[in-house]
Amino acid sequence: QCDSLAELARALTSCVNCDLWRHATQAVPGEGAEGARLVFVGEQPGDEEDLSGRPFVGRAGRLLDTAFERAGIERADCYVTNAVKHFRFEPRGKRRIHKKPGAREIAACNGWLARELELVRPRLVVALGASAATALLGRATALKDVRGQTLTLANGLKMRATVHPSFLLRLTDEASKRREWRIFLADLREVAAFVEA
Repeated sequence: QCDSLAELARALTSCVNCDLWRHATQAVPGEGAEGARLVFVGEQPGDEEDLSGRPFVGRAGRLLDTAFERAGIERADCYVTNAVKHFRFEPRGKRRIHKKPGAREIAACNGWLARELELVRPRLVVALGASAATALLGRATALKDVRGQTLTLANGLKMRATVHPSFLLRLTDEASKRREWRIFLADLREVAAFVEA
């Protein structure tokens, strides 16, 4: 049982709970302060996160930072992490293409995520995408079924869900991009209002 986030990050380096560690560069722990009022949970590290060992530093992370700024959320006041701690990918030429983690990987990492939440004890946990919502709720969850609601997790913490910023990056139609960006910002403003209340 890790007694601090720093201890948890060190312990995570030797995690072999599932096979993802075999091909990933390293485990990627969460980042932020114990006592953060907001925890954002993504799906898994991407290519840049796997190489750097830090969460949300790739394109999706930069977009999240922009959204935080627009919604009045200070990243320094948040804790950001992922439901799965190793990068799951398939090689395609010289590139490593993100592959959605399965239920087994999510379950294998659940103890790490649960301990992070125990140590931080935020006012609100925000699931970024369906995989994060599934990990937090402990059951397969479609984002459309939980988005816009405040739910209570088994550990007593409050949770809201929205899309993962990578979803916005994958959109090709400009009108859809603008619409989904506005909805995402509205979700984050509601999150900000919740913790200020």
